[in-house]
Amino acid sequence: MIGCTKLLCGMATVSEALKMHGRKDHIPSHMLQFSAVQRPLVVWNMTHQCNLRCKHCYINADENTKNKELSTKEAEYFIDDLAQMKVPVLLLSGGEPLLRDDIFHLGRFATDRGLRVILSTNGTLISPAIAEAIKKAGIQYVGVSMDGLMAEHDDFRGVPGSFQEAIQGIRNAARIGLKTGIRFTIHKDNESALPGILDIVENEAIPRFCMYHLVYSGRGRDIMKKDCSLEAKRKTMDLLIKKTMEFNEKGIKTELLTVDNHADGAYIHHYLKNHDPKRASEVMDLLKMHGGCSAGTKFSNVDPLGNVHPCQFWQHVDLGNVKERKFSEIWNDPDNTFLEGMRNKQKNLKGRCGKCNYNEVCGGCRIRAEAVHGDLWGEDPACYLTDEEIGLLPSEEK
Repeated sequence: MIGCTKLLCGMATVSEALKMHGRKDHIPSHMLQFSAVQRPLVVWNMTHQCNLRCKHCYINADENTKNKELSTKEAEYFIDDLAQMKVPVLLLSGGEPLLRDDIFHLGRFATDRGLRVILSTNGTLISPAIAEAIKKAGIQYVGVSMDGLMAEHDDFRGVPGSFQEAIQGIRNAARIGLKTGIRFTIHKDNESALPGILDIVENEAIPRFCMYHLVYSGRGRDIMKKDCSLEAKRKTMDLLIKKTMEFNEKGIKTELLTVDNHADGAYIHHYLKNHDPKRASEVMDLLKMHGGCSAGTKFSNVDPLGNVHPCQFWQHVDLGNVKERKFSEIWNDPDNTFLEGMRNKQKNLKGRCGKCNYNEVCGGCRIRAEAVHGDLWGEDPACYLTDEEIGLLPSEEK
């Protein structure tokens, strides 16, 4: 996760980050990305059930495995273990998590044990009553997935009217004081909608916007060719940098972030070297504290059946199952060679990623590398930085 607002606008400083970097106790959510503690943010896909049929869904949501999902008691045992580990965040996802009957009970169960619980949803089910139930359960943040403006979104979600229902869901949550955000996965079919989505974020006073780069997994693997061109990725970052600065100048309290391409951090660093050199040095220090892709280090996923994965897009890599072994034991297993590799990935990187001056703060997406090259340590095909920018050619920067 690259916090454009924090990095570009000085919302995070090295001195503040240093206070959190080696801290073992509770870390404020807005500083988690700079923590050195490897207790992971855990994304739990609670259920395969979903009321939509999204083209890029990595979970392959369906009804076939409903009876094999974690029971309420198994979920409580799992959550207790996370609380004892003091994981910083438990993110409830799906499928559509609001279709799970015990979601509000489990949300309150986790909250009462000291976990910060957040919700990722398609937003269509957030009526005023459901919004109240979410708040009562102690869930602190609601992220709603959108895939474009009305036509693009409804087509991509597979259900007419889902765009308006998602907007209304955001309004229902915001009306009672729940912090909300929009999650937008960008690709060739919706990249032109980004300015309009950002207008919605501004007009609706939505406090958080996360733009996800496409990861080739699940049904997403089948749409690899839908990924934006490298030139388009640069133009997208130019737009996000511009909007971040505009929002800050207008006093708009919206945080802009990108996810699943840590080249964005390097791109911001280059921008600041040309526009605010003093800030560039601090941003590089912050990026080093962040450490690039968090899969298998500060980030994990548990699927509806209890299988543990390095991240939510790496569903074909199973580390263990929480029905058979505690999550904490799986995560801290000293004999797990896959996790050992991910936690020392800099020495394993190949190609442009291995030679890149930014591999300490990026490391590329190992899932995309595996999908394209058949080698998880290969270079990330979605890196849009030039050879000059990553240090393979002499720089012409002044």
